[in-house]
Amino acid sequence: MRQGSRSAAIAAFAVAGFAAALLLDESALSVYVLLALTASVTVGVSLLMGHAGQVSLGHGAFYACGAYAAGLLATHGCPTWVGLLAAPLAAAAVAALVGVPLLLLRGHHLAFATLALHLMFLSLISELTITGGDVGLRGIPRLNVAGVELTSTRSYAYVSFGALFLIVVVARNILASRPGRALRALSSSEVAAASSGVAVGYYKLAVFALSAGFAGLAGGVYAFYMGYLAPGSFPVMLSIEYIVMAAVGGLGKVSGALAGSAVVFLLVHGLSRVATLSGMPSTAPIILSYAVYAVLLVSAVLFLPRGLVAWPAALWARARSRSSSAADATDAATQPAALSSAAAPAETVAPKHGSFS
Repeated sequence: MRQGSRSAAIAAFAVAGFAAALLLDESALSVYVLLALTASVTVGVSLLMGHAGQVSLGHGAFYACGAYAAGLLATHGCPTWVGLLAAPLAAAAVAALVGVPLLLLRGHHLAFATLALHLMFLSLISELTITGGDVGLRGIPRLNVAGVELTSTRSYAYVSFGALFLIVVVARNILASRPGRALRALSSSEVAAASSGVAVGYYKLAVFALSAGFAGLAGGVYAFYMGYLAPGSFPVMLSIEYIVMAAVGGLGKVSGALAGSAVVFLLVHGLSRVATLSGMPSTAPIILSYAVYAVLLVSAVLFLPRGLVAWPAALWARARSRSSSAADATDAATQPAALSSAAAPAETVAPKHGSFS
């Protein structure tokens, strides 16, 4: 994508996002806020899996880390904007610390290790007194920006989309820069990238910390929006959701993370509303959400291995190949007649008997 078209796409995304935050009614704004925060985390997960080749089942822990960092600072007298700035830094710092030993692992070993990290973090915040334990962290003040306290859901819709927009711009710029080229080389082959001079370990740790920072920023906004945090707000299923969304949209692509987040989140939300109707069993929301994640993930792997964003391009390429094949068939059908008429031998006149040669 050229620079001009890339800038136009980002500008259109900004206009559409802020217009939606302005025009949606109150009942839809809460869904909008949670969708923007989910997409913020998914962008980082997509970059990590698509370029560094690392499967993380622990990004829900980094989301919670940012939320608790912001909430603890705000409840202990720090300005709320300081807590919001500290949220991504705290999550990135934790990821950089634990990433040094974890990223020595590969494949399912790394996935299980990050899953264990999520479980350990949940156990830690459940036991610590400063985090409120199982009761949770209460009394988190509202976010204060330039002396104005944000109390309405619409104001948090602007903040959540602003965080998402910042993450999209940062991710786009990184992928278009020299580190982005190194990451693309890394996603193709670690051996080839290392032989070309790419510091494989450094870039893997850097993208791991960056994706955790994205999750931490989203968690900070979530803390001030909800005003209350508890271990139950960050289940292990949260990390699996991010992987499903990234895989459905298209790994390694910012647009894929956005598309996958929107499709999966809205579909699960719609089915959850159906499951809560009268007459439905109490376990219907959980069962339906698990079923949606499973069906979407299996369908994406089998039928859309490159994600939703690559589907239109694949259809267009298939249509062009069919049209070119039809044109070639038409040319092949008309060509023999023309060749036969052009290759017909000219009539020869035999010399008369007794003539001199």
